[in-house]
Amino acid sequence: MSIKSSFTRSAKLLTQTRALTMAAMLVALHVALSSVRVQITPELRLSIGFITQAAAGMLLGPVIAMLTGAAGDIISHLLFPTGAYFPGYTFTAVVGGLIYGALLFDRPRVGYLRALATKGAVSAVCNLFLNTLWISMTGGKAMMVLLPARALKNLGLLPIEALLLYMTAAALTVVLKRAGVQRGVRE
Repeated sequence: MSIKSSFTRSAKLLTQTRALTMAAMLVALHVALSSVRVQITPELRLSIGFITQAAAGMLLGPVIAMLTGAAGDIISHLLFPTGAYFPGYTFTAVVGGLIYGALLFDRPRVGYLRALATKGAVSAVCNLFLNTLWISMTGGKAMMVLLPARALKNLGLLPIEALLLYMTAAALTVVLKRAGVQRGVRE
C-alpha cells in the first residue's frame, strides 16, 4: 500500500465513530502510561507511552496517529507538567505518529525487523534529533553535549522497545482477529 493511500484511508477513518472512540481510548491510555516514567537525568527519561502511539499508527493510520500524538502530548503536559509547555515536543509527537502510521498501517503482520526499523526511525528522528534540539533550545545546553548520552540510551533501548512494539503488534493482531475486525477500523 502506498503512503498516499494510507493517508487517504486514515483520513476517512476520521468519519467513523468506532475509529474516533478507539483514538480517544488510545489517547487516554497514552496519558496514563506517560505518567509512569523513570527520570534518569533532567535530560533523560524512560517511558513506554510510545506503545499507544504505535498502536494508533497500526490500527488507525498516519493521520489519526498524528492527531492522537498531539492530543496525548498536550493532555499529558496539562495533567503531569514537567516544566513550561513547549510546542516542539508536540511537533515531535506528531512526527512520531506519522512514522508509526506510515510504516505500520495496514500491515497484515508486523515482524521483529519491521518493528526494529520503525522504532529505529522514530528513535533517530524524534528522540535523537528533534527532542535533543528542543532540550538544547529550552535548557541552554549545546546539542552536541546532550547527544552522546541520548544516543547511548536510545541505542541501548532500541532492541527492547522494538520487542515491545513487536509483541504489541502481535497481540493486537490476535485480539482483532478474534473480534472479527481488521486493522483500519470498519463499521
